[in-house]
Amino acid sequence: MSVGSVAVVVTEEIGVPSWDLYELSIPCTVFGKPQSDLADPWYELRLCGPGPRARDGAPAGATGLALRTPYGLDDLVGADTVIVPSVPDACVEEGSPLPPELITALRRAHDAGARMVSLCTGAFALAEAGLLDGRRATAHWMHTAQLAERYPKVRVDASVLYVDDGDVLTSAGLTAGLDLCLHLVRRDLGAHVANQLARRMVVPAHRPGGQAQFIELSVPTRDDEGLAPVLDWARAHLDRPLTVADLARRAAMSPRTFYRRLHAATGTTPLQWLLEQRLGRARTLLESTDLPIEKVGELSGLGTANNLRHHFLKHVGVSPGDYRRAFPASVVRPGEGRERARARAAVTGEA
Repeated sequence: MSVGSVAVVVTEEIGVPSWDLYELSIPCTVFGKPQSDLADPWYELRLCGPGPRARDGAPAGATGLALRTPYGLDDLVGADTVIVPSVPDACVEEGSPLPPELITALRRAHDAGARMVSLCTGAFALAEAGLLDGRRATAHWMHTAQLAERYPKVRVDASVLYVDDGDVLTSAGLTAGLDLCLHLVRRDLGAHVANQLARRMVVPAHRPGGQAQFIELSVPTRDDEGLAPVLDWARAHLDRPLTVADLARRAAMSPRTFYRRLHAATGTTPLQWLLEQRLGRARTLLESTDLPIEKVGELSGLGTANNLRHHFLKHVGVSPGDYRRAFPASVVRPGEGRERARARAAVTGEA
């Protein structure tokens, strides 16, 4: 049995424009390639096409690529997660109707308990199915005005990378879709697994956040090489009582300049950035070690066990103990893999 089945909706013709292919590749890369050393079993991926034409090949004169898969739209029902990477341009720009069988399948999958996810213009399909009514949602900023106008019951937020509303999640386009897929891995398998997967994909790991929380910015909005050394140093010394003045002095900046530069690069304040890094360290320690809660608070810089509990309940939504119990498989000392052993040593100081 897999950790969860992920069904990805693919329209009859893809590849026009090219970012359709890109967004289709994101869930295939994140969920379709087994990572048995991180979590075993991994996800089960299904590509679900609209009907026999997609399985038998594209009709004469068709543009884009044809999908060959044993799975149809009916196979969305029964999946743990359903992802709609995008919809055809004509459905967004010209208001062309989406296939009724797709809308019906999405509703049936949601009614059966599937977690529903859209990347970029895939939000139009979820909205057409009525799954975004009364919810906050997002899409690529170029299409959010159309989404809001066409579906007034949706609370469209054009300023965020992705929105996590529990059982329905939406993202902006391009790399924001990768942010959201890694966020799903974090929800399912924990921070350690998501961070290691992000490292293998050579992309930034997500900033920590509550599972039902929308994330304003999970990656820097621009590069700032001048900040990189001091931020790396801060991550390596989270157990110390760091202040904004300390970091600014180390960066050879005034506190005001440091604040402005960090906010421009990450979209957050220095104190919030520090808190997020400390929570991330605490989550990794809870998942990858059996250290006492008091020691986790000390090593992450969050202080006492009571203080750690306060921040976890406020920002993660569960207590540290409950969080650790949710990811018991992460603690693997006998015969643990080399990569996990190095990760454990890095965060605990073990030789």
